[in-house]
Amino acid sequence: MIWRVTALTLLYSAVLSEALTFYRPLFHQQSRNTRRRRDSWAVTSNFVECKSPVSPKEHKVLDTNTYETGFHGDDGFTFSLTWVGDGTGVILVLSTVSSSLESFYEGSYSRLYRSEDYGKAFHDISHAVNHTFIKKDFGICAGPGNSQQVILIAELPTTHNPGGVIFTSVDAGVTFKSVQLPFHPAQPISFHDKNKECLLVIGTDGGLWLSQDFGKKWSKIHDGVYSFTWGPGNTLFFSYSPKNTVDADKQGKLLLRRTQDLGRTFTTISQNIFTFGYIGGFLFTSVLEKQGSPRVIYVSSDQGENFNKALLPTATSEQFYSLLDGDEDMIFIHVDSPGENSHFGTIYTSDDRGILYSKSLERHLFGMERKSDFTNVTSLRGVYLTNVLKKDGRITTVITFNKGGEWIPLRKPQNVDCGRNVKKCNLHIHGEHCHYSGISPMVPLTDPSAVGLIIAHGSVGDSISASKPDVYVSSDGGYNWIGTLRGPHFYSILDSGGLLVAVEAHKDRPVHVIKFSTDEGQCWKTYNFTTHPFFIAGLASEPGSKTMNISVFGYRPDDDDQPMWVAVTIDFEKLLTRECGDEDYMEWLAHSDSSETAGCVLGYKETFRRLKMMSVCRNGRDYVVSKQQMPCPCTREDYMCDYGYYHHENSSECVLQEGFIDKTPKNCVESDKHQITGYRKIPSDKCEGGFSPPHQKIHCGNSSNTSNSTQPYEGTKEVWLQIVMGVSVGIVLLAIVVAVAVTAHRRKYSQRSTAYRFSALQLHEDGPNMESAPNSNRASYQEGSDDDLIE
Repeated sequence: MIWRVTALTLLYSAVLSEALTFYRPLFHQQSRNTRRRRDSWAVTSNFVECKSPVSPKEHKVLDTNTYETGFHGDDGFTFSLTWVGDGTGVILVLSTVSSSLESFYEGSYSRLYRSEDYGKAFHDISHAVNHTFIKKDFGICAGPGNSQQVILIAELPTTHNPGGVIFTSVDAGVTFKSVQLPFHPAQPISFHDKNKECLLVIGTDGGLWLSQDFGKKWSKIHDGVYSFTWGPGNTLFFSYSPKNTVDADKQGKLLLRRTQDLGRTFTTISQNIFTFGYIGGFLFTSVLEKQGSPRVIYVSSDQGENFNKALLPTATSEQFYSLLDGDEDMIFIHVDSPGENSHFGTIYTSDDRGILYSKSLERHLFGMERKSDFTNVTSLRGVYLTNVLKKDGRITTVITFNKGGEWIPLRKPQNVDCGRNVKKCNLHIHGEHCHYSGISPMVPLTDPSAVGLIIAHGSVGDSISASKPDVYVSSDGGYNWIGTLRGPHFYSILDSGGLLVAVEAHKDRPVHVIKFSTDEGQCWKTYNFTTHPFFIAGLASEPGSKTMNISVFGYRPDDDDQPMWVAVTIDFEKLLTRECGDEDYMEWLAHSDSSETAGCVLGYKETFRRLKMMSVCRNGRDYVVSKQQMPCPCTREDYMCDYGYYHHENSSECVLQEGFIDKTPKNCVESDKHQITGYRKIPSDKCEGGFSPPHQKIHCGNSSNTSNSTQPYEGTKEVWLQIVMGVSVGIVLLAIVVAVAVTAHRRKYSQRSTAYRFSALQLHEDGPNMESAPNSNRASYQEGSDDDLIE
């Protein structure tokens, strides 16, 4: 199956910078073959979109605070945008023109623009970098958090230059210093999140290069490196080939090393690995135990001191594994179903050690294009949504409110009538698959500062519709929804949820209207932001959803038929002038819509102080989410089925899998006295007392018939958990901005364009469980990613 990739691309980097990359040929979409699915009942949304024009007074205020900038260029140029710092208002725009000549560097050039007022005005600062051609794919690297550090990577031919050139700035791009490198970077430069002077990058020579003075001097700390990721403190993990052979990563011959002192000393912690990843405090490796055997996954919770095999169901050579999400308490893993053309599998969740896994969701959609709709709803604890592939070919959406313990369909939106011919009518969310195919311009959007708020494209009926979706909003974390905007849109959350903005997404006609809502999407006002409509490419706002400024980017043919990119920035701060007071907020019990739990989810209640829906005021940049927690007595909902057990179809009981007892003696944890009891409390659940599940104890102890396997590395402690894993084992680490960010790179040092995904859902400040995962906001570079192995 082949899907059409839309031209608009958006990269959310791991360091609180935002990069938008646009390409000139936006509006011509070729047809591609797609997998045929059974026709399903889909309802044409019949809700009435509530909208009205702004008043003359409001129109005048917005006119005064709307700013338009045009960027002229030649046919074929790209346009990228990067935010610098947090609350600085600084945006860097890079436009590059690639020559069609045989010699790429003849006729190619770039321009660098800077704004220090949230995009209201841009100034050409190309002279600050001597008009040097900057790389268009990862040419701008911005520092983490509120850092004002910026690095520009120049594009130079490696055949004529022994080393590359970078430009560094410590004042958010006001001034730059040129630095000659002894190597050519093969990827974006990675910043240490605590030490502002510490930088790390892999060069085209395969060397791992370190700078401890913000790029002034560089030293090679290791050769033959394929991928690396930061760990806690000064800990660094990286895979490398002792022989530095190009195809070593395909043969499982890589070694995994760790340094805890920035390259002064090294420890080899695993061998015969294909790939590795670090997420939520867990270190995962994909290991080839012996030549010709399937791969297995080992996991360590102590930075590689000890490794245990992950206890998962078997997988054939046609299957793969994908790490969907995780924190220090639990990991979500997708296990593909058998068959070369399988487009679905099963989601399993781990215990708090990342070792034992239980079935969470069957027939989880994960297509051949390697796109999963698995979504972490960051605006409410424990909520995830994804899509499943039914046996008859329909794709439907399910949601969990207790971290994978139970999945249920989404409710029908309150203002949509599904009609007589539809027996089952639910809302179905258009996720990554629909975005990748060009059906939806954006995936679901949510933010921790906008408690309970979700805005997403979707359709109603008995399955997802292939027609154009509408926009739906939930204000309570996914329990209830309303239809809010007709047709596909680009949308953004501003002022911590106090303001929503949207523009229509059309490929065939220009747009000049922006819509905004101060009541969580119940009703929208419309404003004509330009007198010269243009084709909309997307919206851009400062990371964190606290800003009141939004930039609309797009393309307008100029009078002489030359392309012109356009940026229109609208400042809503002068429109919402009143600061919110105590009377504008209310106490809101999360998950209170579930009558069975009365707000008790994962063992405790959370009461938030949140803005009233009808309050028209400004939260402001200093707004902080306030909440109170209270433990709950345990219920059946606080437990999930243990390894080897599953939910019986007609009851909530956990039933032992057929034949599991016969396999149990060799599926045990030798290092402790774990007992498989049929039930286990959901990791991170804080319930106290109450329900106690019936235990069907199966003792795990030493087993005489346990066969030996190759250990990850001599001296590490191996737990004998037998699992047959396919040749195509995939660890796909979900990039989560700030909290968990993983960027895949292949070991191909010829420069290639990076395919950035429009993944606005992942734009948030704190991420999941940041308090317990202090190092998860490091950038990780998986150049030997198993993503390559499952294509």
